[in-house]
Amino acid sequence: MLDLSSNPLGLNAAVFAASAALVWIAGTKVAHYADDLAVASGIGHATVGLVLLAGITSLPEVAVALSSAAAGAPALSVNNLLGGVAMQIAILAVADAIIGRQALTVIAGTPLLLLQGTATVLLLLVFVAAVVAGDLPLLGAGAWSWGLAILYLLAIWTIANAQGSRVWLVHRTQEQTQQAARVHEPPAAAGGRLKPLLLKLAAGAVVILVAGFVLSRAGDAIAAQTGLGRNFVGAVFLALSTSLPEISAVLAAVKLRRYEMAISDIFGTGLFNVALVFLVDAVYGGAPVLNEVGRFSLFAAVTAALLVCIYLVGLIERRDRTIARMGIDSLAVLLAYGGSLAILYHLR
Repeated sequence: MLDLSSNPLGLNAAVFAASAALVWIAGTKVAHYADDLAVASGIGHATVGLVLLAGITSLPEVAVALSSAAAGAPALSVNNLLGGVAMQIAILAVADAIIGRQALTVIAGTPLLLLQGTATVLLLLVFVAAVVAGDLPLLGAGAWSWGLAILYLLAIWTIANAQGSRVWLVHRTQEQTQQAARVHEPPAAAGGRLKPLLLKLAAGAVVILVAGFVLSRAGDAIAAQTGLGRNFVGAVFLALSTSLPEISAVLAAVKLRRYEMAISDIFGTGLFNVALVFLVDAVYGGAPVLNEVGRFSLFAAVTAALLVCIYLVGLIERRDRTIARMGIDSLAVLLAYGGSLAILYHLR
């Protein structure tokens, strides 16, 4: 594992800034490539955001989680994953403020997003139940960890099969219908062959993986040198470092008016992060990792579930009211996230 703790603080800060710039640029490019792929392939922006974009932008979390687990720090791995889920939900509030004119959950309201958010909450609740009940080893990992992995695969299968289903319909005003039509208009130059797009996405994924991992290691070293607690570092500082691809990709998607893809990226990343607990468990050589975490991880999981639920309420209620250029639900998410950080700092 890359160790930057012996470097001077100034050098680590420079490495952090350079890596952050690379991750930001790559994340923005990947969002554009994913948009073109969704149009050219006909897969749909929600599915591309849930599986492809979420998977690519989660690569730094994968690298950090697995390397920390291999180094004997499973709690740091889990807290980074859970902290990333909560932080990335808060990113949607920033995207909502960029839109400004209408609430994000009004423009992007579709049944598929409700299904994705519900699946994310389900996995988080199973995680909480597993930590409270305790885990038992099973085939190289914990029994509950196997359950999380299986539930993730079932969730992806269910969501993929629900693509195009209209058993639940959104009733829009005439203005909202016109806005939705403009959102889903394909760009004039979106066509083209799939192979070049896939190659570009692969190249962007490599940049995000390598630069994101270096970024997280530099962030870890900086946090350690500033004296913050290890749990808080994992849930906040490392989570921020590894969330930069999601931030750049979501902001790029919003600028392209691909709002469903932006929300699907965040919900998909949340699903993926919780499922990664299984890989952390498999890599860690000790007892089941869910027996290694405690109140801090429990509160981080509950916080993430709460933030998703707030957006689910917004998607169902569809109240088009904005405060400070964002929907009421986005403002509630930011307030809840800010309050949770204070509690997490106390629990560290």
